[in-house]
Amino acid sequence: MFHSPSKIQQIPVEEEIILTSNEKDVLRRLGEKISKIASLPIHKEKARLWQRMNDLQQERPMVWIDETPWHEMNVNDELTLQTTHHWARELEQELRRTIYQWEHFPCDMIINEHIDCPVVFHSTGFGIVEEVDTVHTDDKNNIYSRHFKIQIKEPEDIEKIKMPKITCFEKATQYHLDAMNDLFSNIIPVRPAGPSNIWFAPLDYLIRWWGIQELLIDLYMRPEMVHAAYDRIVDAWMVELDQFENLKLLSPDCNNTRIGSGGYGYTNALPGKEYDPSHVRAHNMWGCSNAQIFSSVSPEMHWEFAVEHDLRWLNRFGLAYYGCCEPLDNKAEIVARIPNLRKVSVTPWADSKLAVENLGGRYALSRKPSPSIFVSWNVDEAEKQLKDFLDVAKGCHVELIMKDISTVGYQPKRLWEWAEIAMKTVNNYSS
Repeated sequence: MFHSPSKIQQIPVEEEIILTSNEKDVLRRLGEKISKIASLPIHKEKARLWQRMNDLQQERPMVWIDETPWHEMNVNDELTLQTTHHWARELEQELRRTIYQWEHFPCDMIINEHIDCPVVFHSTGFGIVEEVDTVHTDDKNNIYSRHFKIQIKEPEDIEKIKMPKITCFEKATQYHLDAMNDLFSNIIPVRPAGPSNIWFAPLDYLIRWWGIQELLIDLYMRPEMVHAAYDRIVDAWMVELDQFENLKLLSPDCNNTRIGSGGYGYTNALPGKEYDPSHVRAHNMWGCSNAQIFSSVSPEMHWEFAVEHDLRWLNRFGLAYYGCCEPLDNKAEIVARIPNLRKVSVTPWADSKLAVENLGGRYALSRKPSPSIFVSWNVDEAEKQLKDFLDVAKGCHVELIMKDISTVGYQPKRLWEWAEIAMKTVNNYSS
């Protein structure tokens, strides 16, 4: 996600990055660890297995963990930051988390033999951000309760949604690249990297501005207004995508880039025949969409008020991933209308048997085990839940993506144990 519905993106500062000798030493030691891990041959084998799964030629189910409650994970100061420069701290945090995950819950994680240097750009966004009242149960957790203040009440309010403008900050990008090359020269290569995993979820934004109950009621009471708002926000995303393409900012995602709400994007189908490495376009990439708030609406309404609009976006991409937390087990007919669909989310709230029956033969299934298992941790129950789904999904192409983990009860080893259980389980389901 390149701009948040909750805040306005700050304009980047273009300034040379000057680090202390201690900060450089800290980052170089972490870079050396990353380089050593990345050189292991297991990564090439994992990449091959991900590719086979995404190409519907699975050899075994794949496993990955994401959306981790990092505020609960620190053990023996493994995640404690030692740098002070704001840019260095962001880089240090990313490196420490990567190493930590590899050492404690890697599953089918893949680490590159290079380090990405993100291209610096700015999006003006959609002209409107959420206004909320919040309630926190844990001040360290970025998951909290929100009450949205309604900003779109009448048709004329739709005009509050503006078309974004992208600006590339070449000088800032060069400063970052120079700093990383200075840090990691003779340790690990550094590569500029533009946007790849583009999170497209119009309803996730609209409900923050419209109100959840209010929008659902308006599907019936004011359908024309809902269609108009949805069209406008898709227009905004399309305008932004056009700029990403024209500015040559996009990077390939048929690698260890996260796709949609699922796992990695390795596939032989991408980047495709019409591919210029110096000018990546949407048709060389995965697209995604979802309608999480439509969990309980009918298939007909889900199509009319979401998927039919989403096709304007999804048709620009080489392959598509659909879904997140919304059950799609009884909506196979509507997702089948997405012509380039390759992978479908199977939420914990879906009927597993129905999902496999209706979706398993045509698509890869991105199964999301319930993270609630970590609240009242039970090893046997964790294993049973995984086996129950894999038994039903025998012969299908499956990734198990443990995500949305808001807490592990400040017991990091619960997540480590789940990773061990999951890998042991999937190795018993090899084709």
